[in-house]
Amino acid sequence: MDGARLSAVSTDQLGSPIRVTISEVTVDLCSVRAVLDAVTQRASACGARPLVVGSVNLDHFHHFGSGRANPDCAALGPALDWLMLADGAPIVARARLKTRQNWPRITGADLLPMVLEQAAGTGHRVGFLGGLPQVHDRLRAVLHERYPGLAVSGLWAPDRADLIDPDRSDALAGDIAAADTDVLVVGLGKPLQELWIARHGLTAGARVLLAFGASADFLAGAATRAPEWMQRYGLEWSYRLGREPRRMARRYLIQGPAAVVRLRKAAVGPALPWHA
Repeated sequence: MDGARLSAVSTDQLGSPIRVTISEVTVDLCSVRAVLDAVTQRASACGARPLVVGSVNLDHFHHFGSGRANPDCAALGPALDWLMLADGAPIVARARLKTRQNWPRITGADLLPMVLEQAAGTGHRVGFLGGLPQVHDRLRAVLHERYPGLAVSGLWAPDRADLIDPDRSDALAGDIAAADTDVLVVGLGKPLQELWIARHGLTAGARVLLAFGASADFLAGAATRAPEWMQRYGLEWSYRLGREPRRMARRYLIQGPAAVVRLRKAAVGPALPWHA
């Protein structure tokens, strides 16, 4: 979706940002402009708590919240500030029903190009964690072409053992901190990226951490997003399932329907104001 149009829709028609809980999962409802402002402000703030920007979709509901393997992210990483955006279409619909406001669906794939454009202008150093080395080669070329002023602190492609083993994971966080990273794009997939951030968000040294899944792969052209009309009607899942049936079948055909049932039955907490 075009970033300017997305920003216009979300800022012209909405009130102040609010936060709700659905099945003990925090969901933050706001405009794209509010997210971009929060990222820039926190990336410039020395000594502030790190800000984590993530997404809540049905896959998130499968892994986090009441009765799941992991509690809400805020409970996992209490020393961090978590900004968890409504990504999945069913979550957005439930939030709209609760608040009576037309909140937008905000995805990491839509936000990442705008964050990088801002960082190129402000001079903030951006690092990328996750993905394959060959994808990083393509990503470097894209970043150089589209964001010539962007300072890239590093691209890290750890294997699973690097992320699971405590000592190796600590060393990885130390490498990221040593690279003087202001904004770290973490693309490890759920729930690993949130769990890694909860443990290493402080020691990695970045002031902003973006739990953005496959967003860097989309930017590099290593993965393809659904057509805009499918995104608009909440059908992106069917596009990904069609392209990667073996990898996505369990998520979308087994875990997804169960998460929808949980979402429909879930208690929704009161809408509260928030600011990043």
